[in-house]
Amino acid sequence: MKEDFEIRENERIDDLQYKGLKIIQNNDGFCFGIDSVLLSDFAKNIKANSKVVDLGTGSGVIGLLLCKKTRLKEIVGVEIQEDVAEMAKRSIKLNGLEDKFKICKVDINRIFEENLLSKNRYDVVVMNPPYKEVGTGKTNEDEKKLISRHEVKATLSDFIAVSSELLKDKGELYLVHKPERIVDIMCKMREKKIEPKEVRVVYPNKNAGASIILIKGVKGGRKFLKIDKPLCIYEKNGEYTEQIKDIYNQK
Repeated sequence: MKEDFEIRENERIDDLQYKGLKIIQNNDGFCFGIDSVLLSDFAKNIKANSKVVDLGTGSGVIGLLLCKKTRLKEIVGVEIQEDVAEMAKRSIKLNGLEDKFKICKVDINRIFEENLLSKNRYDVVVMNPPYKEVGTGKTNEDEKKLISRHEVKATLSDFIAVSSELLKDKGELYLVHKPERIVDIMCKMREKKIEPKEVRVVYPNKNAGASIILIKGVKGGRKFLKIDKPLCIYEKNGEYTEQIKDIYNQK
């Protein structure tokens, strides 16, 4: 771990509980949840030497985990919020991953306009986009949390369209979202020539409805959809299931 990093007022360092990884988070900002951890595990089988983009990287948690879970060559995290992007850069430095993980501060809809990333260049795109459409759910007054949770800066359609342009032919898209948006997601993926190939549904426990959906798609892929075994987060006693302990490396 690097020692020459800066921790600012109202920030903390959290242990990601995986191969010594640490992350800087703002106590008043949007902090990552289990959905980001599950996405990093869902995408852990990406091929060695892959070039990866994390759209809407936020604190950089997915990129940090993928740097240790995979043998990727490089990953670029795209983030619109300047202070959040800057905090992610410090987390990268904290973990000594500057050679693999870069942050690009830009609106995803201006990536190509500003010539910051190239089309048809990347093997993998991962994303944990805002879940709520504008005008739905509770609107958070804090701007940072609003941008993270609601599609105020970019819509689901924008994220999928940009992913398609970034990916090479047969490149892979991995995303996490809410189950109620699955029809929208798959329709928009097909519209942009990304074929849904694998789905995993996540439940809080065996008696609850689905809370998270993980989807893999392949640009230019053939029609064939695999539904994985369901994943439950908690046992009846409130402890993590063995599956989740595996993911968190707690066994």
